[in-house]
Amino acid sequence: MKRARAITIGVAGLAVAAATTIYLVSLGPPPRGRTLDVSNVVLDRNGRLLRAYATTDGRWRLPAKAEDVDPRFLKLLMTYEDRRFADHHGIDVLAMARAAFQWVSRGHVVSGASTITMQVARLLEPRRERSLAAKAWQMARALELEAALTKDEILSLYLTLAPYGGNLEGVRAASLAYFAKEPRRLTLGEAALLVALPQSPELRRPDRREDAARAARNGVLDRVMTAGIVPPDEVARAKDEPLPGTRLALPILAPHAADQVVAAEPDTRLHYLTIDADLQRALEGLAQQRARNLGAEISVAILAVDNATGEARVRVASPDYFDARRAGQVDMTRALRSPGSTLKPFIYGLAFEDGFLHPETLLDDKPLRYGSYAPENFDLTFQGTVTARKALQLSLNVPAIAVLDKVGTDRLAARLRSAGATLVLPKGETPGLAMGLGGVGITLNDLTMLYAGLARGGATCALVDRAEQSVDTRRLIDPIAAWYVGNVLLGAPPPDNAPHGRIAFKTGTSYGYRDAWAVGFDGNMTIGVWVGRPDGAPVPGLIGRGSAAPILFDAFARSGDVAAPLSPPPKGAIIAATTKLPLPLQRYTAGLKSGETAERPHIMFPPDGARLEVGDVVDGLEPVALKVSGGVGNLTMLVNGVPSGTANGRHTLFFTPDGRGFFRLTVMDARGASDSVMVRVQ
Repeated sequence: MKRARAITIGVAGLAVAAATTIYLVSLGPPPRGRTLDVSNVVLDRNGRLLRAYATTDGRWRLPAKAEDVDPRFLKLLMTYEDRRFADHHGIDVLAMARAAFQWVSRGHVVSGASTITMQVARLLEPRRERSLAAKAWQMARALELEAALTKDEILSLYLTLAPYGGNLEGVRAASLAYFAKEPRRLTLGEAALLVALPQSPELRRPDRREDAARAARNGVLDRVMTAGIVPPDEVARAKDEPLPGTRLALPILAPHAADQVVAAEPDTRLHYLTIDADLQRALEGLAQQRARNLGAEISVAILAVDNATGEARVRVASPDYFDARRAGQVDMTRALRSPGSTLKPFIYGLAFEDGFLHPETLLDDKPLRYGSYAPENFDLTFQGTVTARKALQLSLNVPAIAVLDKVGTDRLAARLRSAGATLVLPKGETPGLAMGLGGVGITLNDLTMLYAGLARGGATCALVDRAEQSVDTRRLIDPIAAWYVGNVLLGAPPPDNAPHGRIAFKTGTSYGYRDAWAVGFDGNMTIGVWVGRPDGAPVPGLIGRGSAAPILFDAFARSGDVAAPLSPPPKGAIIAATTKLPLPLQRYTAGLKSGETAERPHIMFPPDGARLEVGDVVDGLEPVALKVSGGVGNLTMLVNGVPSGTANGRHTLFFTPDGRGFFRLTVMDARGASDSVMVRVQ
């Protein structure tokens, strides 16, 4: 008899198992959330949210894991929803028995006994009906999920999918929309509200049904107090916390940079930028404030770059992404504009590199004519004789054009392009002297990169928005020349009420008052500012010093860091007054003096780019002979910008290298005319 009963029970068990297996197979493979459509999320360098994008069906569904959430929220969630989550296999048998007893004894459903795993099953495959069949389906799916996923994975799916009213799904979207913060740090009242809302998200929305939301939150608090999780005094304080009366928009920081990274990698859901969210927020506020003060159609762009890495810390591409009057969705950090006088530092930098100019060299600021072109200063006056330092600090046009004529417009354009900048000239035109005053197109992105190259000692690197991007450095100018330029710009007169001598900067104003610029750097950061109308229309009175420079200095002030000093002078830099300089460096006169027809000096040997095989001698390397033609009076040789001997009327000079490597050799005559070559000693 016992044997027959055992056989009957065994057969019944097998039948139940077979029926369960058949039922599970009929359901098809369980969803695991691997193809779940979640929001694209863009984070800053520290993992803080910059911007999220709604899913294709219009939902804010931000992925979340246990480590993204306040531990107290998780404790309240488990206590209220599924206290045996860590131990069961998808179904809480004790909770099921309790729910069945309550149903039978009271005649209606008191508790549903759904585990978090069962809720995840329902969220992954939503069903409208509430029936025993639907509950059986949830239980079956829960068993499958527990077999296929870890507890952490199941919890992550719940934290991502739980409904919070409207198109909000997941605890991160809810916390940002109701509390304007990530759920990593929640008050007890906030945590309790987020636990209560998914039970009836539309009926308990705090922005629409405050009383229902308060009752639900307090119910969670009472439950956890009864369970001994939270002491009564903390519960009392949590019940006094105000509820959020409105639903907030999710953060939109650095929207243009976010748009670009998402467009470049549409299949990636999580993106990291080099942007600093706090500084981005501060400078976006600065841009909005100044744009409002400047006019209804004026736009402001700000770009802040880490000198050491080329990583963008801030990219404010417009004051307001949604302001159509200011073409807010146009990225003005990447728009081609006329740079005004902001290219002048690179003209002087090349002159310093060539060795025919020093910051204390005297220049003439007087009327000059180049064919039909006669440059004028901004204020239509002339300063007479000034040092190169003062000429650059005051942004005098005539001396800059005179120096550019010597440096060469093609050479300036080629050097800036080889350093990574894109220069755009009007169709069919070649570089001319006017490019020194803004007659070329460049972006704020490239201009800021070039100035960061000055701060880096003459080497540029492409600006990047993503930390994983690798960049190569490119040569801009020699380190000594870069230091000269930075030292000169450090003394430029700042705008009213701004500190002096803390930021090396230059301003610029394009022809017709269309663009106002200010770009500056300290030892750590370079910031570029552009102000103007996106459509290129003129704005009377818009000048770099009055409109852009105050924003630049305010941006540095809002960065929160004390201005870092520039690097010390490199070896070989000449720090001397005008009268203490070598004679050829004391004064530069544009072109030949009246009646002079002599040729400029020209280095015949070695040619530019030559590789010289030099043998060893007792005290170093063998000297190298320089063969020079042309020139007036005594010839002076400079090695890497440092004077290294004078020849009285002779056209052969000797250079003794102090080691192997690259050397710039310059020969200058008595009137300041010069020629240079770059050679490699090996």
